[in-house]
Amino acid sequence: MDTRSPIEIRALRYLAQREYSRRELEQKLAAHRDSLATETLAAVLDKLEQQGFLSEQRMVEQVARTRRFRFGSQRIVHELKTKGIDGHLIDGILPALKETELEAALNIWRKKFDHPPATREERGKQTRFMMNRGFSMEIIQQVLSHASEEST
Repeated sequence: MDTRSPIEIRALRYLAQREYSRRELEQKLAAHRDSLATETLAAVLDKLEQQGFLSEQRMVEQVARTRRFRFGSQRIVHELKTKGIDGHLIDGILPALKETELEAALNIWRKKFDHPPATREERGKQTRFMMNRGFSMEIIQQVLSHASEEST
């Protein structure tokens, strides 16, 4: 016999599709509070965390892994903060992101642009593109100088 509440079953369905932060899952389930009988939403989330179904650490690792090849560390950190992730979890993943950031930035730049900027306008356009992807000015400057060296 299944002893799970309807809200817990719904939460497990969501978690089967992808990892969620506690805040995200709470917001998603809040729309379905009518099916909540005696248990509170917080109690359901606590239970899922204790059972290992809901893990913010796994969620952080998944976001970092999937976004790494498209975005810079600043954008990934911003996304994690908006999802309600604790600062210590973000600090834990940051060194790994920084370690591969230049390589990721070079790959993203090469995919979008086939030549280093020839004019100030092109340089501005490429810089803005990379900034929107969440890369720091330091990394962008390294990418553009690396691109200039490759072309000469």
